[in-house]
Amino acid sequence: MTYQDPRGPHRDPDPRTARYESGYNPDSRAYSRQDPYAEPYRDPYPADGPAAPGGYAEQPLPDRAPRRAPDVNPVTFAGGVVMTGVVTGLAAWLVAWIIAAFVEKVHESGKLGVWNPVAASEIWFGVVGFLCALAAGALWYVLQLITPAPNQFYRWIVGLLLIAAVLIPILTYQQTSVGIETAILHFVIGLPPLTIIPAMGIKSLQR
Repeated sequence: MTYQDPRGPHRDPDPRTARYESGYNPDSRAYSRQDPYAEPYRDPYPADGPAAPGGYAEQPLPDRAPRRAPDVNPVTFAGGVVMTGVVTGLAAWLVAWIIAAFVEKVHESGKLGVWNPVAASEIWFGVVGFLCALAAGALWYVLQLITPAPNQFYRWIVGLLLIAAVLIPILTYQQTSVGIETAILHFVIGLPPLTIIPAMGIKSLQR
């Protein structure tokens, strides 16, 4: 005795057991009549690899983009560094010339004896100021490449060096007047790189 399905041979298939019956086709109309809004059957384990937890295929991790150099206009940046060197050199030369003229007047009066706070010529201090500005521009660019906050690090480094350059002559020179005059020259040489280079570098960044 065989069991006959009361729903007849043309019954609608049960979606819970339809996949185990012969002739099953999930895209056919016979199996899509149950729910007109149901999506076609999808294999949770595709042939190209196992699915990730939650039913989603595992996505490859994106490659990390290499660190790029700062978008600095090279012509503008180089020109700004050179002009900063020119300003620093001229300021150092002018201050050294003023000090030398003042010392000469003092020597002529003979009141303070023979003392020379500026042992080198004025041109020497101008050249030193120019080179210091170039070194400061190179330092600013390198910090842009290797540090997360380059302008802050630049101001700290140059500011500490400037303080040391001002205090060391005053505290170490035997003649106080020589130490003071040398400290003034160091301050004049260090001030333009401290203030002009960061502002010029920011203006040279390409937006």
